[in-house]
Amino acid sequence: MVHMPTTQLDTRLPPPPPWAVRAAHAAALVTVPSGIWRLLLAAGFTAGYTEAGYEAMGFTGWGAVYVVGLTVGGELLALLTLGLIRPWGEVLPRWVPVVGGRRPNQRAVTVAAGLGAGVLTLALGQFAFWWAFPHQDMTPLGSTIAGILYLPLVAWGPLLAAVTLAHHRRRHAAGL
Repeated sequence: MVHMPTTQLDTRLPPPPPWAVRAAHAAALVTVPSGIWRLLLAAGFTAGYTEAGYEAMGFTGWGAVYVVGLTVGGELLALLTLGLIRPWGEVLPRWVPVVGGRRPNQRAVTVAAGLGAGVLTLALGQFAFWWAFPHQDMTPLGSTIAGILYLPLVAWGPLLAAVTLAHHRRRHAAGL
C-alpha cells in the first residue's frame, strides 16, 4: 500500500454561510422524490403508467437496470454538492482511489460545478412544464403525481449554482 501524505485543511478558509449549507443540503435532497418514483418503476410497479404504457416504456430487464443506474448516479452527483461546503471537498477522503488525501484543484471544482449547474438548469427546467405536455401512456392521476415528484428537480441547477458561487466567494475572500 502506497502512503500518500494527507494535506491539512486550510484554516484561512472561512466557514460557508448558513444559507449555502441549507442550499447544498436541499440540492442533495431534490433528486430523492423522482428517484423513489423511478425505483418503483424498476421494481415492477406501474407508478402512474397504464399497463400498456408501462410495458411500452420497457422498465423491465435492462430498462430496470438503466432506471436504477440513472437514480443512483443522480443521487451521487447531487451528494457531490455537499463537497462545496464540507471539509471532504477541500481535501479528498483517504479512501478515494489514487487521489485520496489530496486537495482537488479548486478552479476545476468551481468550473465543473458551474457547468453542471448550467446543464442541470437547462436540462431539468423542462419539468416545470410537465403538465403542459400530458403523457398519453400515463393515467391523469399518475401524470399529476409524477409531475409533483419531478418538480423539485427544477431547483437542482439553481441550488448548485448558488452553492458554487458561495464556494468561489469563500475561496476568493481567503485569497485561495
